[in-house]
Amino acid sequence: MKQYDNIIIGFGKGGKTLAGALAAGGQSAAIIEQSDKMYGGTCINVACIPTKSLEHSARLSAAQGGTFEEKAERYAIAVEKKRKLTSMLREKNYQKAVGAGVDVILGNASFQDKEHITVTKPDGTTELIQGGRFFINTGARPFIPPLPGIEGNPYVYTSETLMELDTLPGHLVIIGAGYIGLEFASYYANFGTKVTVIQDKDRFMPREDAEMADAVLKSFEERGILLLPNASVTSVDAGKDHAVVSVKTKEGTQKLTAQAVLVATGRRPNIQGLLPEKAGVELTPRGAVLTDNKLRTTNPNIWAMGDVAGGLQFTYISLDDSRIVKSQLLGNGERTTENRGEIPYSVFLDPPFSRVGLTEQEAREQGREILVAKLPAAAVPKAQILNKQTGLLKVIVDAQSGLILGAHLFCAESHEMIQLFKLAIDANLPYTVLRDSIYTHPTMSEAINDLLAGI
Repeated sequence: MKQYDNIIIGFGKGGKTLAGALAAGGQSAAIIEQSDKMYGGTCINVACIPTKSLEHSARLSAAQGGTFEEKAERYAIAVEKKRKLTSMLREKNYQKAVGAGVDVILGNASFQDKEHITVTKPDGTTELIQGGRFFINTGARPFIPPLPGIEGNPYVYTSETLMELDTLPGHLVIIGAGYIGLEFASYYANFGTKVTVIQDKDRFMPREDAEMADAVLKSFEERGILLLPNASVTSVDAGKDHAVVSVKTKEGTQKLTAQAVLVATGRRPNIQGLLPEKAGVELTPRGAVLTDNKLRTTNPNIWAMGDVAGGLQFTYISLDDSRIVKSQLLGNGERTTENRGEIPYSVFLDPPFSRVGLTEQEAREQGREILVAKLPAAAVPKAQILNKQTGLLKVIVDAQSGLILGAHLFCAESHEMIQLFKLAIDANLPYTVLRDSIYTHPTMSEAINDLLAGI
């Protein structure tokens, strides 16, 4: 029976990073991954990297214009380009792990007790492995609601499977208006697909600043993306060459025909078959692995990192999770989930929307006296150069201290700019530091000068 000091279940960002660090420190480490198509984790294979590759190709295609047939040809090329990219990165991640002295074991892992795990190999054989410490990094999987006609429907896709579709759909219906659904709506609209988004809530982007959400919605409408609010899907039926989506709205029930239906109703922690209870690992009511602020589970020799731990589902959170665990095992143990500062995020629309910190409403609800700065993206020279005048920039500042409370950027390059606000918030820098900084020209970042000058 093989024995390892450390067994990492899942080849995600946090797991692979931690495995390399532990191996470099002279400890034995193994990564168990159920699919050789997932070496490197969710981000590289079915999420961040492939979707942003398609997003980039979609923007280029939109700029070129042309007939639907021409756009469809470019779409097929983009899908193949995406496949080559993920394949290359997958192989690089595998070789990097092996090169660092980490054993990569292909198969499905199941806990047998607090020290042993069984791996079921692709050929059906099993192997019992003993570990000193375990790290669960199995990510999340798409949630498919139990709607009539949805199971086995050839026109129904998740965010992972839609990217494998070689033929550009003429009409794409998206069930769910969360960030994943909105990103795909933007990609496919740029490729030339008619897009309809079905949202069960009344307010668009309900977690976001209302003014920013309105700006995004207006841009969607201008691009021809149709949003159906306060709507629910009652069934998804398969026709001869299309799906029929029955949607209930305030006006009644309507039927939508589509060549593809994307189910974007969220993701759930991926613990299928893992049997964590056999190792004394408890779960949260939502099915995530329960952890403390140092990511230790209810078994002191088992940790959980990334999406499976129930936090924000970003690959950079998984990476920081590995830092927290590494701090305990190889450092001073000071890093926790509570001292990593504000978490920025970006939704890769066209243009992208990025945020860090509080919304205006959240700041007011806290009883703060605030100052608000706003700037239309069209006022930024670089936005004119890029022909990306759509958007709005907004920052909320504490009136007494001058500290930045929140930044909301719906503009070109916002995913790069938001890092400056994250740094300023974490370092307790007054807004004047960013306002009076010197930025290169012409860039989107120099908009910060004019934006904060409005306070």
